[in-house]
Amino acid sequence: QVHLVESGGGLVQAGGSLRLSCAASGRTGRSFAMGWFRQTPGKEREFVGSIAWSVGTTFYADSVKGRFTISRDNPKNTVYLQMNSLTPDDTGVYYCASRPAGASVSVASRPAAYDYWGQGTEVTVSS
Repeated sequence: QVHLVESGGGLVQAGGSLRLSCAASGRTGRSFAMGWFRQTPGKEREFVGSIAWSVGTTFYADSVKGRFTISRDNPKNTVYLQMNSLTPDDTGVYYCASRPAGASVSVASRPAAYDYWGQGTEVTVSS
């Protein structure tokens, strides 16, 4: 079992920054990876990026590449999503999720690859 808790969401103006956190407890460690997704009403959950707990390998959706950065603090079992140059299109509820490590990029970008999810934290970017 893995328990995930996101925090750090809020209201920010376009061009601003936010850092989201995802604290993990339970079954974590080198054999797992974490992903960030976001969702707006009426739309499917959208992949943002992913990081492997072990070596810290990351990959991102094209829509956030160069603006968002995922990092992790292994001793704290916490993953971060640093979001810069935010636009109103980044508005949504952001979720972190856990999956077994080793999936291909195409698989790891799908919500179905993830076993555990946090409750989400809301991000609103005003224009």
